[in-house]
Amino acid sequence: MDQFKQISTFAEVANRGSLSAAARAEGVAPAMISRRLDALEARLGVKLIQRTTRKIALTNEGAAFLDDCMRILADLEEAESSVSERSAHASGTLTVSAPAGFGRQHVAPLIPSFLTEHADLKLTLSLNDRVVDLIGEGIDVAIRIASLTDSNLIGVKLADNKRVVVAAPNYLKRYGAPKSIDELSDHNCLAFSSDGSQRGWTFRQHGKNVTIKVDGNMVCNDGEVLHDWAMAGKGLAWRSMWEVGSEIESGKLITVLDEYTAPGNDIYAIFAQRRHLPLRIRAFIDFLRQAYSNPYYWKKK
Repeated sequence: MDQFKQISTFAEVANRGSLSAAARAEGVAPAMISRRLDALEARLGVKLIQRTTRKIALTNEGAAFLDDCMRILADLEEAESSVSERSAHASGTLTVSAPAGFGRQHVAPLIPSFLTEHADLKLTLSLNDRVVDLIGEGIDVAIRIASLTDSNLIGVKLADNKRVVVAAPNYLKRYGAPKSIDELSDHNCLAFSSDGSQRGWTFRQHGKNVTIKVDGNMVCNDGEVLHDWAMAGKGLAWRSMWEVGSEIESGKLITVLDEYTAPGNDIYAIFAQRRHLPLRIRAFIDFLRQAYSNPYYWKKK
């Protein structure tokens, strides 16, 4: 206990810049702070702080030791907070962002059940298809269907996901099914376009990902509209399994080019990097993971 008190006192002095300021913060006499520092330096056998009547200065050894002390004290604080939170209830406000289509189908319907389990929480859900700035916009957790590229963010995988080419049975009856990705040029492809640029469709060919610019007479910037057009037999669509899984299961849509299916963009919960994640965020992520891990969940949608 004396060792931890000496370390915390040393960190307090270094961060506040004087013995008197550290003494006021701890509610003790400056002489007590001085004795703790003397004992610490005597125990370590090294000078940590050069002291005068007006100011202090860390020695090289003291600056290096301070970094270690701050890490130790932070680990101790985190351990204590973690134990405390295990018996606590999630509370406060949770702000969640999700893609519009996925959020409507697979986030919003789950929120009432989540809040039933965590009655002290208030949740705000924002649905949009742009990549949000978590820190700048005050987002606690964002649901994303993509590869993680930002090293400043942490992602927890919630579920597998892949994209498949689908069509309604009546479309395939009229026009047949493409046997290779080269035959997509012979088909009406229902393409997604945003900001005036049309996205290509990505496939796996000869061990590599290949993106193909498709063509068709119907383009939209809303995935739900493309889904409806495909259901109506208007053409081929490249959609995520979370969107068309139930229709494939029921036979309303049929997959084609399955041997070319590229690795999917999986479903992640993204949050700003931090050492100790608030209970409200952990609880929400765990709730989604449990829901999505049930194979019957995706079939009943």
